[in-house]
Amino acid sequence: MRQIKLFIFSVLLTLVGISYGQDTTLVYVYDINQEIGPEAWRNTQNAFNEAQKHDADLVLIHMNTYGGLVTAADSIRTKILNSEIPVWVFIDNNAASAGALISIACDSVYMRPGANMGAATVVNQSGKAMPDKYQSFMRSMMRSTAESHGKDTTITPEGDTIIKWHRDPAIAEAMVDPRLKVEGVIDSGKVISFTTSEAIKYGFAEAEAENIAEALDKGNINKYTIVKQRLSTTDKIINFLINPFVHGILIMIIIGGLYFELQSPGIGFPLAAAALATLLYFAPLYLEGIAENWEVLIFIGGIVLIMVEIFVIPGFGVAGISGIAMVITGLTLAMIDNLEFQMNPNYVDTVMQSLAVVVISSFLAFVGGIWGSKKLFDNSFLPGLALNNVQETEDGFSNVESSFRNMTGRKGVAATMLRPSGTVEIDEEHYDARAETGFIEVGTRIVVVRTSSSQLYVEPEDMED
Repeated sequence: MRQIKLFIFSVLLTLVGISYGQDTTLVYVYDINQEIGPEAWRNTQNAFNEAQKHDADLVLIHMNTYGGLVTAADSIRTKILNSEIPVWVFIDNNAASAGALISIACDSVYMRPGANMGAATVVNQSGKAMPDKYQSFMRSMMRSTAESHGKDTTITPEGDTIIKWHRDPAIAEAMVDPRLKVEGVIDSGKVISFTTSEAIKYGFAEAEAENIAEALDKGNINKYTIVKQRLSTTDKIINFLINPFVHGILIMIIIGGLYFELQSPGIGFPLAAAALATLLYFAPLYLEGIAENWEVLIFIGGIVLIMVEIFVIPGFGVAGISGIAMVITGLTLAMIDNLEFQMNPNYVDTVMQSLAVVVISSFLAFVGGIWGSKKLFDNSFLPGLALNNVQETEDGFSNVESSFRNMTGRKGVAATMLRPSGTVEIDEEHYDARAETGFIEVGTRIVVVRTSSSQLYVEPEDMED
């Protein structure tokens, strides 16, 4: 089917060129020169939409990538295979791993001298090969993609059937699995990675070309107009925000902002920063159709449960734990395209990667929050945040009532939950207090262990020893 489409495409180009004698081929060019991921998938969708609007005759991918996410590559190769417009690729330097899958999906492949294509083994972030179930999924994708380009069947005089694939599925599989042997190509022990000349020899590339112009010339397209994808400022911002690394930073701001806000009275900058980071996290994912309504609602529901646990229900129990679980779930699932669950039977790996981003970022936010709350006001680079001058008592300064200085050792009860600040009742009078360590439940018997600047520091009475 793919070969028939290319034949019809070539005939139409020839007829139109003869009739009009002018530029007749509109070539839409876009780049894949980064890691294969959400950004590359988004650019691909935009490119094909724009190519259709321009009524392009050909889409040409200018590629240079070391690979990336299998899920994103699968989405891109599916887009190419289903395209009514022929798709070519010019490999400028590398089409490794996920890049090889995308290249094999294209109708024609042209490679620059010194370029490489192959090495499609699925690996984790440390570069270690994943278990065989992941390799099996990648092998099947490589095989089916190669098979989509069709085959020639010949019957010999002796009655034997000879099948010649236009792109050999066995070779495509051997780009993934080093255990596979392909007679005359590789004996096993290493995955296949083709140079330009090897790719041409074994039918995985049409020709060698120095640049896009030469690739079009060798593809018998001599008169053409090129329209190149131009990313708008909005596209660049969205591509930046959907980067997994940026997701990690935004999650740290969300969690860190909430932590700082709970440590300080009133509503201020930390909560505003957390709210802005939440908007920047979810908005691009929602607009791109990656995050669904229910995933956003899970996150919001988790925040509500945490607030209820802190300000309404004493202690920390089911509501708080459920809220934390919902927040983590919402942040994790929002990063994953829901098509992933339909297209990839091994989606668990993608879920675990997203979960790792959320958990690690949250942990770093807590650690940073604890450290930052102690260091922020002592920072010499931010002298305006706190009064650094010491007003000594012997110099006549005193902002602590004498009664406070005599309260160490006094006992009472926690009138509110101390998280770590709250209110205690001592001899039927209420005082602002702060837990010396951890949180103190409402109603707990407490003892004042020290005072500082009109602030009582307390701990549970049973810790007095």
